[in-house]
Amino acid sequence: MDKPVPEMVNLKEMTADEFMAEYVRLGHAIQTGVAHEHANGSTDGSPKHLRTGLANVMSDHGSICRLLIAKGVITEQEYFHAILDGLKQEVATYEQRLEARLGAKITLA
Repeated sequence: MDKPVPEMVNLKEMTADEFMAEYVRLGHAIQTGVAHEHANGSTDGSPKHLRTGLANVMSDHGSICRLLIAKGVITEQEYFHAILDGLKQEVATYEQRLEARLGAKITLA
């Protein structure tokens, strides 16, 4: 059974510092999920920090978004919103896989 997509963040009330704190928190949650999978035999990549970095890069796409913001296609707030939504979905994916493997409710973030 799939976990629902995490609730979206209202970034209109979020400062840049709050965004970065949430970004780091979710990145650490992903890192924890990667560590648990590796401890249980996953061969998706090693060392742990390499796979964690890839998960964060897939969620970010910062260079493309900076261009879109500069051209007025999206706003910075929309960009931040999309990044956090992507990270939350990645965390939910790790939680779901760990729950399936361990047979218990898992909360990483």
